[in-house]
Amino acid sequence: MVSLRRLKDHSGLSMRQLAAKTGYSTSSWERYLGGRSLPPKEAVEAVAAVAGEDPTRLLALWEVASAACAGQPADTAAADGTPPEVPPEAPARHRPARALIVTGVVAFVLVVTSAAVLVARFAGDDEGRARPPAVSSAAPAGAAASPTVMSYTCRVERVGGQWFAGLSRTQDAILATGQAGAQVAEAQCLLRRAGFPPGDIDGIYGPRTERAVQRLQRKAGLVVDGIVGPHTWGALRG
Repeated sequence: MVSLRRLKDHSGLSMRQLAAKTGYSTSSWERYLGGRSLPPKEAVEAVAAVAGEDPTRLLALWEVASAACAGQPADTAAADGTPPEVPPEAPARHRPARALIVTGVVAFVLVVTSAAVLVARFAGDDEGRARPPAVSSAAPAGAAASPTVMSYTCRVERVGGQWFAGLSRTQDAILATGQAGAQVAEAQCLLRRAGFPPGDIDGIYGPRTERAVQRLQRKAGLVVDGIVGPHTWGALRG
């Protein structure tokens, strides 16, 4: 549900305000945004309208998620229009495992699709120019090729009452697990400064970075979701 969470954070609305504007209860939105249940199609359209976004891409993701939850592809009708034969329901003892698999598939599709949209924003710095890594390692001659490891240098300073680490000046970029780039490194530097060490400053949003963000959010009284949005940036820079 990363895409819906991103729209909610961009809107700047609290859970209660979102519920009031969409007609769905606060507890319902907590389930939807927390990935515990699939929101109805109308709820997806409602949150897109509140955020001023075109709902087309979100509805396409919803169709994939809905089909996955139903245990079949989005379009399974025969060419002559005959509905597909529905297989017998699995025995009760097998249902929990099937539900876990479906939930994992849905979460993977939503996270990968959202990350593909957002990563393009992290390809360059705030002025639109590509930012090379501060340090990179290359495999020695004759050795097997290995993934390039990036590292960044934190140059933390206070400017105009806000903290900056010299890697990005963003105030509202949405960062989540699986993303990478200078903006992630900026958040890592500021997490370390605030006393929530995220591990190496490598620009990779991994589990340690996510846990550090959650600790910061808990201390700041924010929604503890491990996703860096406008409110979390405010806590990091404030």
